[in-house]
Amino acid sequence: MVRAGGENKMKTLRLDQTRAAPLAAIARWASCAALTAVAGVSVANAGIADHVKRSKVAGVDLITYPMGAQDVVTIEGAFPAGDYFAEHGGGNPAIATLAGMMLDKGTTKHDKFAIAKELDDVGASVEFDVATQTVAVRGKALKKDVARVVQIMAEELREPAFSADEFAKVKKQFAGRMRSALENTNFRVHEAYLLSIYPQGHPNRPVALQEFLAAADRASLEEVKAFYKKYYGPAHLTLIFVGDVDSKAIQAAVAKAFAGWTGGVEAVRSASKAELSAPAQDRVPIPGKTSVSMALGQPTGLRYSDPDALALRVGTAVLGSGFTGRLMSTVRDKEGLTYGISANLGDDEFVDGTWTVSATFAPELLAKGVSSTRRELDKWWEGGITAEELAQRKTNLIGTYEVSLSTTTGMASAMLLTLERGKPLTWLDDLPKAINALTVQQVNSAIRKYVDPKKMVLVEAGTFQEK
Repeated sequence: MVRAGGENKMKTLRLDQTRAAPLAAIARWASCAALTAVAGVSVANAGIADHVKRSKVAGVDLITYPMGAQDVVTIEGAFPAGDYFAEHGGGNPAIATLAGMMLDKGTTKHDKFAIAKELDDVGASVEFDVATQTVAVRGKALKKDVARVVQIMAEELREPAFSADEFAKVKKQFAGRMRSALENTNFRVHEAYLLSIYPQGHPNRPVALQEFLAAADRASLEEVKAFYKKYYGPAHLTLIFVGDVDSKAIQAAVAKAFAGWTGGVEAVRSASKAELSAPAQDRVPIPGKTSVSMALGQPTGLRYSDPDALALRVGTAVLGSGFTGRLMSTVRDKEGLTYGISANLGDDEFVDGTWTVSATFAPELLAKGVSSTRRELDKWWEGGITAEELAQRKTNLIGTYEVSLSTTTGMASAMLLTLERGKPLTWLDDLPKAINALTVQQVNSAIRKYVDPKKMVLVEAGTFQEK
């Protein structure tokens, strides 16, 4: 069982849905393909939105969706109280993460050991994770234990103990992870890349790692309590239950567990768009590394909900998604220059995001690798994609999407991500049709309109060969 306040997250950066490898995963539009109990629902044969039950219960946006995973229920949710609100609320930028890490460290009614034992005894889990704008809430339980797991989840959210002893431990744990991140080439290149792209005040701009570490060191428990009081609440909390659900029983459990709780703020969906007028380059030296991580890209000015976003995503997938993408087939397979390379859009759920090529090279192959990447990028941008490539990519993307929705975790994550992106849940049914409707002209037009190789930022992090 994993129970952690931000255990899978390093600092303020919004990574992929898996929170595992910055920039390297396929774009999040296809939802997450996390493995869990496989459920027998065919996307092609049933309208997802037709089977959703959605209601407002005790201030919570509550969604239930039945799938054929017998006795298993997956819970996925989120609410706005992430790192952005700590930094731009005029306070300590580390406070949001520290507050989230305190959620599973005991409540005013039960210590953390009693809660962990109760969850372990029934094979259930509850976990929290702080991201740039949101705090994610996740759980899993057998059908018979859902009400009790909801009660535990609500208790941890509503009545954290905020023990001084636990806070001291959390700060040390947090500092350890930050120091580890200093040695992670993927993390450091992603951090420097986002700092180069996003201006001060933009919701996607991270706090520099050393600054974040210093902020955590000086953070006080009083600041955490004040942040919690200001930003936590049910007003913009979404909870999604997928699997062997009893909708009425879940509504009753949520109503009882969250009754009387108030507060909460909205996510930030408007910001001055990031723009680049000239190319830029940065290097982050990290001694003793056997590889160099690279990020090459730019802000797009697009949110996922914008009209051209899907066309650009599909065109980008032709360039850099998986082993069939142009970058992998050429830069890796034919030329042998990289361990891995991909292109994707990201960070565009709430505000405008990025278009990025990410790769890892041996230090002695870095110059050749970057040159080869730029060559393939120029060819893609100047010539666009072909009708054959579009047809193949449509089949691949729709297939991957449908497979990702065949699990309770995949379905719950896709629902939450759809709502975060400002789309209605009917989008889950409409997405394959929208992909199929795209034309070569639409895709190539989006590529030329929102991507410009002459204005890109190049960032490299690792150990570099001396010239």
